[in-house]
Amino acid sequence: MVIELTEKSNLKYCVFQSILAIISFFIMLLILTLEHIVIIISLGATAFIVFATPKNITARPKNVIGGHIVGLLSGSICFLIPHSNLFIELMVYSLAVGLSILVMILTDTGHPPASGTALGIAMHGFSIQVLMAILIGTIILSLIKYLLKPYLKNLL
Repeated sequence: MVIELTEKSNLKYCVFQSILAIISFFIMLLILTLEHIVIIISLGATAFIVFATPKNITARPKNVIGGHIVGLLSGSICFLIPHSNLFIELMVYSLAVGLSILVMILTDTGHPPASGTALGIAMHGFSIQVLMAILIGTIILSLIKYLLKPYLKNLL
């Protein structure tokens, strides 16, 4: 389904939902540092899903929050695997992504950007700051979506 932006109401939704994404993402950026760039990118993709396709199954709070928790756990487990050389390091990063996909499918928490969270954690490790940023970020996105659900529509 393609939405014609020439219609005033559709443009209104696009602008409104984009502003919501800006505000929520700004709050997340206040918590994370550029050291966590892969996780920041994952949360940016999450913001897109939540605000551009709010009716999509991957935009459900269960998927947004649950998926990123799965990514956090998968990445943390893989980070613990010794990285003795580049080949093993690349295998560990790949394992983090694959493991997150498997667990999200098994737990019905599929959220594609959360595999990026798994990769970011596998690369940089777990920290309380990252945990808080992911939890706060995903809860903020889900809460805004929940509160404004009647005013949001799929834009794609």
